[in-house]
Amino acid sequence: MTEHTDISGQNTVKLVLAWAFVGIPLTWGVLQTLANAMQLFQ
Repeated sequence: MTEHTDISGQNTVKLVLAWAFVGIPLTWGVLQTLANAMQLFQ
């Protein structure tokens, strides 16, 4: 079995910041790609 460790508040903040650092540009890129694709199919 694996040990269960609690995530401290500081680790939670780091985790959220890391996901935001990756997720925001990823979302922007996907939206830009979809917008350009819509222009192609008009």
